[in-house]
Amino acid sequence: MTGATRVRQERAEATREAILDGAAIAFDAMGFGSTSLTDIAKHSGVTKGAMYFHFQSKEALAKELMTMTTQFEATPYVARYDVPGVQTAIDLTHEMAYGLRTSARVRAGVRLVIELGSFTEPDPTLYNRWVESVRDMLAQAQGRGDLKPEVGIGDLAVYVVGAFAGVQIASQVRTSRNDLKERITDMWTWLLPGVVPPRRASRFLPAGSPGLWEAIDALESSG
Repeated sequence: MTGATRVRQERAEATREAILDGAAIAFDAMGFGSTSLTDIAKHSGVTKGAMYFHFQSKEALAKELMTMTTQFEATPYVARYDVPGVQTAIDLTHEMAYGLRTSARVRAGVRLVIELGSFTEPDPTLYNRWVESVRDMLAQAQGRGDLKPEVGIGDLAVYVVGAFAGVQIASQVRTSRNDLKERITDMWTWLLPGVVPPRRASRFLPAGSPGLWEAIDALESSG
């Protein structure tokens, strides 16, 4: 690869990232239906021609942001778990809650997922990806005896994803998500006794593991 080719690729990637950032700001503020390509271009600082080079439509931009948001297995801290389980699922929701408070991309992606009805044909794929990721974590937990044997892990995964979605919306409306960490902690505090055997209950921290918050603190310090 020549130096000139490398420079062109770096510029193209920088433009693509700028478009995604601009789209996230616009979608986060106005939602899918009220956001125009002109709005995205304004927030991105690029021309419409540049946008069309990277993304063929507003829908393509929205789907890219949603896909990025729902790739739970790739999140910075949770991806380091060697043996996923109940605490992984807890930490995952707290990590997502942190992202909602600090990242326009995460906020936009979650808003777009919730607003799937804005599309002509709503697609359950992204919700299903969330559910599958959580279900995989819970399946490993049940295999180790960390979940009661009578718990249906598929149903529980659907409930966790739905509960998180509802809790974050209520927090957004009531406090602009300033209390989201506390509300997610409450969610797990009430849920765990119903699904975890009493002898295992002390293993899990509804407020998130120390390692998660250490990683987040380090991320904030480096930023």
